[in-house]
Amino acid sequence: MTDIQIEQLHVPDALEGEAAADFLSAVEVSRQVRVGTWGNDDLAYTGEELLALCHDPFEWYVMLVARLDGGIVGRAGIAMPLDENTELAHVTLDVLPATEGRGVGRQLLEAAETFVRGENRRVVVVETNHSASELQAQLSGGDAAQLLHPAEGGGALPLENRQASFAYNAGYVLERVEQFSSCRLPFPVDRAAELKRSADAAHGEEYVVHQWTDTCPEKWAADVARLEQAVAPQAGEAAWDVARLREAEELSQSTGRHTLVTAAESRASGRLVGYTSISVLGKRDDVVFQDDTIMEDGHRGRELGLRMKLANLELLARGYPKSHAIYTWNSAEDTQLININSRMGFVAAGVTGQWRKSFDVDA
Repeated sequence: MTDIQIEQLHVPDALEGEAAADFLSAVEVSRQVRVGTWGNDDLAYTGEELLALCHDPFEWYVMLVARLDGGIVGRAGIAMPLDENTELAHVTLDVLPATEGRGVGRQLLEAAETFVRGENRRVVVVETNHSASELQAQLSGGDAAQLLHPAEGGGALPLENRQASFAYNAGYVLERVEQFSSCRLPFPVDRAAELKRSADAAHGEEYVVHQWTDTCPEKWAADVARLEQAVAPQAGEAAWDVARLREAEELSQSTGRHTLVTAAESRASGRLVGYTSISVLGKRDDVVFQDDTIMEDGHRGRELGLRMKLANLELLARGYPKSHAIYTWNSAEDTQLININSRMGFVAAGVTGQWRKSFDVDA
């Protein structure tokens, strides 16, 4: 059997020329893996996006690659935060389906762990992605003894699943399971009208909708920071304020991404009580992502989230009519948002497993 060679990938200054050949080969490996999982390359990095990721000022991004017979057949992307959570390293593994079972993934992961331990990172987080069709067949047996339940929240993964078994046998603990869903675009006009009538009946004229792209108006910046701060502790994030909001906006725009936001103002208080956002990729506008939807507790259960999401899709349609799909992730226990998405026509595409491994960096 040909030896597997693991090496750190040189990041080129540009995507043209011979110096970029290996980098683009790693991009193609990542694309093929996502096609194999989801049936399309909607979720694959473009070369431009991955190059921008390698130059993120707030995160050190390193790539290791695996070679067989001289060709790149796998990659490990290692993201290490620089300004907070500096004990963490997020590792993304991609191995060409044709070379699975030959130890490529295991050697890449071991090399990535060695690298991050050398950088005094004591926690490694990896993701596994599972299509709905793949899981349906594996979960149909219903043998609870073979199911892995996460440490937090709901959901489960079958131990017989190749990726789940790989992470489990490598010493990782399943931390969370998130539902991954998609909705085809353009959004049907009749469905939008029906849902808007339902939302209007639930809360009447109690709220005013405001919208913006990329940069929050100064009038609402403190309110958005307050809403973010309300969920920051449970998300394990640092404190939010207006300065951090502006920093996040600048970083997003530096990558070429656009952010579409719809927020709701309470007429009674005159302040924002919720907002929802959509991200549009910098190098392609046919695929978009539903990001955060945050709402104050006192305003839940009144279809305000539904109204904001519908209005944001209208904003998307006006600015980015070429979008053919919107994707979103939700915690398995977030039944309210999952229910809203279901009413809007989102269908389950699969789940993502979040796995965690801790070790003593001095060991």
